[in-house]
Amino acid sequence: MASTTYTVGLPEHRRWAELLSWGPAGIEDGPSPLVNVGRTPYLTEADGAPVEYAPFGLRPFSGADLVAGPVGAARESWWSFDSASSTDTSLRLTFGDELTGLRTDLYYEVVAGTDVLLRWTELTNTGSAPIRLERFDSAGFCVPVEHARLSFLIGRWAQEFQLRHVELPAGRFEIGSRQGVAGHGYSPWLAVQDAFDDGPTWGFSLAWPGSWRIDADIELSGTCRVRVGRQPHESAVLLEPGASFETPQVAAAYSAEGLGGLARVWHSYEHKLSPGGRRVLYNSWEATEFAVDAAGQLELAKVAAEVGAELFVVDDGWFVGRNDDTGGLGDWTPDPAKFPNGFGAFIEDVRALGLEFGLWVEPEAVSPKSRLYAEHPDWVYHLDGRPPTLIRNQLLLDLGREDVHDFVLSTLDGLLTEYPIRYLKWDMNRPPTERGRPGAGDPESLDLDGAHARNYLRILDHLRAAHPDVAIEGCAGGGARVELATIARTDVVWPSDNTGPLDRLAIQYGFLHAHAPHVMSSWVTDAAGLFDPRPRSLRFRFVLAMAGALGIGADIRSWTPTQRSEAAGYVAQYKELREFLHSAAVTMIGTPTDPTFALQYTGPDQVVVLAWNTGPLDGTPALSGRSTRLRLSGLDPAARYGSYGGAHLMSAGLPVSWESVDADVIVLERS
Repeated sequence: MASTTYTVGLPEHRRWAELLSWGPAGIEDGPSPLVNVGRTPYLTEADGAPVEYAPFGLRPFSGADLVAGPVGAARESWWSFDSASSTDTSLRLTFGDELTGLRTDLYYEVVAGTDVLLRWTELTNTGSAPIRLERFDSAGFCVPVEHARLSFLIGRWAQEFQLRHVELPAGRFEIGSRQGVAGHGYSPWLAVQDAFDDGPTWGFSLAWPGSWRIDADIELSGTCRVRVGRQPHESAVLLEPGASFETPQVAAAYSAEGLGGLARVWHSYEHKLSPGGRRVLYNSWEATEFAVDAAGQLELAKVAAEVGAELFVVDDGWFVGRNDDTGGLGDWTPDPAKFPNGFGAFIEDVRALGLEFGLWVEPEAVSPKSRLYAEHPDWVYHLDGRPPTLIRNQLLLDLGREDVHDFVLSTLDGLLTEYPIRYLKWDMNRPPTERGRPGAGDPESLDLDGAHARNYLRILDHLRAAHPDVAIEGCAGGGARVELATIARTDVVWPSDNTGPLDRLAIQYGFLHAHAPHVMSSWVTDAAGLFDPRPRSLRFRFVLAMAGALGIGADIRSWTPTQRSEAAGYVAQYKELREFLHSAAVTMIGTPTDPTFALQYTGPDQVVVLAWNTGPLDGTPALSGRSTRLRLSGLDPAARYGSYGGAHLMSAGLPVSWESVDADVIVLERS
């Protein structure tokens, strides 16, 4: 890894692997800070050891990473070491259970140029009887802190990614989702620090678009143990003889520079997952909602081109039967009544304005009044004899079925092949509720949650390979499907349906602790906040959107010529800075609850500061006072940045003025 080492060893008995050290390069040069040197009364040896991964049986009291056993038999497993293989950047450790025939392979992979390690597990049934997997974490981690400060992201629809902290001197902390997606409630991300030291910080992020779980225990041995993995909607998953089962990857990161440093590690990693190159888009949803027609969309497209947009996205309402949210989903055919000259001709009219064309879809959903549902009612999740639960007047397709997978794949393939679409917004506006499959028998034999998630990823992989010129946006009723597996297969993700300026500032603050700016789709709209409705200027909204991948979603037809001209200036400035903002190291200065909050983007030859006034004005110049100062960091103290010395900017701070504006973009060239 770039500046981190993660050292694993085998004890003399070789029944499990242990973590010896994890931290800055060189930490391995000395006695392990994790090894247990005392006795473990009333515990087993494994319960007190810094075990990397262990089954229930070996570790019966302190929390096992794997709970599995033959159907109808005990769930305990006992391992013995089998073999190891490695390269310069990877390691595999294999353990076996002779009695059950369950083989476990632990995988480690270093992400070159980053401080991120990937871990996952493969389980293989080499025996003659099915094995019931009740818990199958991707990995377990021992963090050398006794009194932990945990940072996590909590939320709800329209209030996602709220950064929160909790001290854990003892006991357990657990977060997760059973909604078949990452969910609005929690993000599959956790950071751990010593409660009394804001330096060394360890982080965990799961690459899985289905249900998941992260828990942290302060163990009696005096370490914080974190376990990360998926959880099936079913109570367990059956592993048939001869079959193998691979868990999702969990990314583990380390920084010596606190939460801010850890955020930069995640940003660096996501640059490898999803490179830059985002176009400025306009999306029509807030202007027209379902009232889509060619004339109205072209009117919006003309104004969008005028202000500098590069891409025009038609949102919900473009297909047959879709005049409100009660119909149409599943019947993905452009409505000829809305596009009387043909959908292809409409797209060409948009492209003639100098705009690329994009489209909203919700391919996992189906309306009960649709033709698709009439023809294939068995394709939706449901329980025989039970009425289905409607959410947003729609049902959810069982994407784990191969026929449903093939339908969704061919539908999207067809649209992208027939029309010059260069952007696809993939939405999902409801979680699965009743989960069943007619005639399937024991649901544990199906792993419905896993099958849905895997086929979702298969389709994204296919679209990436078959249509490399199409950008994809991941969305699920806002930010309910933001995790590393989706980020690796899309260009941007949609953090929240809430675009109110001060609400969105808090959402983006939390988001940027876990994810990179260039994957964060951020729109300028006219919406007021749901939780903090204080008005903010057009400038504030544009500077806020510049912090991610800039988009516009307002009804720009209602903007005055002055507003359109102002917007065009901001878009032009963003285009000049876009490559830098999407590649520079990011430092957060303050929090959105402070009177002034800022993001510092630092490169070798340039520093850009995006700053927002989040509180009341201070009365200057009518009353005496001092300028607001933003203390920058990571600069060369002997260099000059614009009109300021590096030492001045890091000590006294960068002066900003809120006399006439409530947000600012400050560009400092190094000389």
